[in-house]
Amino acid sequence: MLRRLFFLIVIFSFSIISFAQVDRSKPPLPGPAPLIQLGKYDTFELPNGLKVFVIENHKLPRVAFYLILNRPPILQGNETGYISAAGKLIGTSTKTRTKDEINNQIDFLGATFSTSSNGVFAMALKNHISDLLNVMSDVVKNAVFKQSELDKIKLRMKSDLEASKDDPSSIASVVGDALRYGKNYPYGEAMTEKTIQNISLKKCEEYYSTYFRPNDSYLAVVGDISKDEAKTLVAEYFGDWQKGVIPENNYKTPAPPAKREVAIVDRPNSVQSVLNITYPVQLTIGSKDYIQANVMNTILGGDAFRLFENLRENHGYTYGAYSELYPDEYVGLFDASANVRNDVTDSSVTQILYEMNRLRKENVSNEELKHAKNFISGNFAISLESPQTIASFAINIAKYGLPLDYYQNYLKNIAAITPEDIKKAADKYILPDNSYVLVVGSADQIAKGLEKFGPIKYYDTFGNIIDTAKSSIPAGLTADKILDNYINAIGGKENLKKVKDRTTEMEGAVQGVKVSMVIYQKAPDKMMQEVSAGAMKQDIYYNGKTGQIQMSGKTMEVKGNELEKLKYESTLDLLLQLKSFGIKLILEDVEKVNGKDAYKVDMILPSGTKWVQYYDPQTWLKVKESKSITVPQGTYTQDTFFDDYREVDGVKYPFSLKQTLGPQHLDFVVTSLKVNTGLKNNLFEPK
Repeated sequence: MLRRLFFLIVIFSFSIISFAQVDRSKPPLPGPAPLIQLGKYDTFELPNGLKVFVIENHKLPRVAFYLILNRPPILQGNETGYISAAGKLIGTSTKTRTKDEINNQIDFLGATFSTSSNGVFAMALKNHISDLLNVMSDVVKNAVFKQSELDKIKLRMKSDLEASKDDPSSIASVVGDALRYGKNYPYGEAMTEKTIQNISLKKCEEYYSTYFRPNDSYLAVVGDISKDEAKTLVAEYFGDWQKGVIPENNYKTPAPPAKREVAIVDRPNSVQSVLNITYPVQLTIGSKDYIQANVMNTILGGDAFRLFENLRENHGYTYGAYSELYPDEYVGLFDASANVRNDVTDSSVTQILYEMNRLRKENVSNEELKHAKNFISGNFAISLESPQTIASFAINIAKYGLPLDYYQNYLKNIAAITPEDIKKAADKYILPDNSYVLVVGSADQIAKGLEKFGPIKYYDTFGNIIDTAKSSIPAGLTADKILDNYINAIGGKENLKKVKDRTTEMEGAVQGVKVSMVIYQKAPDKMMQEVSAGAMKQDIYYNGKTGQIQMSGKTMEVKGNELEKLKYESTLDLLLQLKSFGIKLILEDVEKVNGKDAYKVDMILPSGTKWVQYYDPQTWLKVKESKSITVPQGTYTQDTFFDDYREVDGVKYPFSLKQTLGPQHLDFVVTSLKVNTGLKNNLFEPK
């Protein structure tokens, strides 16, 4: 998500409940709102416009410095991601210090130091803060960006993007932003490989020189320090920081849709749907009804309230369902979310909309309202133990022009909220009929049930709408013809029939651990697979009739649908026997794979299991395959990307395989591929 990060009050997701001996035959009378004693803070401003807040806390001999930029949203266009890259570049070098010198000095001080596109954080023991501020101020005022560092950052950004493309929750976040805000609003932009590649050093430098300015920044100083000490140090190290003109960026404010729309991102083999009901809202901290709206949203989807109770406890659709009402200076959001099974996706939408409408139609009970107030009040009181909370309060008061006693009276204002206040807030901020129903999941299994909620539009993983009305499939092209073209492209039927056995050796790495794999196959349908990763070793056997998995001294028989899958995985010339096995092929559509068009073909096994194949229209080679894989941790979609085809004895095989399974990503390189070496049958019998 490219939304701006603000230093705001955080309502924690836990609470403390005390138990006492009480008369439970009648409800207790409500007590007065607790008196809140906020930690003291002082404030001053330097001549260059830097606003400083000092929060004293002498429990530990350390001091933290939070520098926060107060910049407007910025549209990044074809270099989306450059703001994030600039934040990572800050701190890599200055006019007088190299990256190693900065890191060594921070390590020597035993300090904590980090940078982002929105500011800098530093913390050290009190007797080191002068040295720490020397480094921090140098980074803030005199940062130098180098192309070599930017190249490394862009490489990491591409790697992170590659990992997120196969994570349904990350996809929902990107597409949700595009729906709520539109791609012409800063919050709706998404990074792509192309925009990352386009990021220039000049653009990063431009961001730094424009927005890292004191006259639109806040500095919170928290810890074992007095106002006078802080004033002397801040003036010494930041007094010569030059102010500048901060551009005002004006964009059309996003609005909810005129009527409810359904947005689907198709994940063909997903067994779960990531479900979000969402839209933009106009809500800021300190607005007249912010506190009422916060309590209202807690009742709807906070912790174990209505959505959780309905979807998890009453219906068993999910492990958890929640809602968020996020305030923002420019445009906030509402989002109700849950991860649910495919077969209950539409039912889950029904229940979420039901709870949203219920808040609008009827007053909450006094008991439920009291429960929500207690939940928020308890968490608020706990948050006051942190000096950082007081710092955030101080900045919020300055940033939003709040009354000086706003947080002093916070719990008193919560206690005064009535059921009528909750209904008014729901009428304003809960918009079930003006929302996006966003679902990332298997379109084949969920689309029909979602039709009743509104018109359906399909999106890719970057939030671009897919025009399903226009088919890019040439007239007369069928799945069988695509398969024939693929077989011819890799060497033809006669050459495939000549392969009686095959041994494939591969190497890769996952999370820094080297992975080695050897796959032995013998016609017609025998297979043995060895996988080694560190101390872990797994062997899979299929002898033509039975399957077995051996791992960590344990043995598991493969049965049911998993045995059927293993049989077809083991069949050496499966593509030549599809009809005899009763396997059907269906040409679905054209989809993008790594930015290029590919024909999507469903392979339906007799059990109904679906494997999805993607073929390049130019070369006819298979470029991707998606399968549903069940492991002890759950069922995931496994995507395999094929590249670098090489010929071995008349048949082309991919020598590069990139595989994703849930959160894990593994790039395999084939190091050896041999055919017709005379593999013996006993190799395929479990040891």
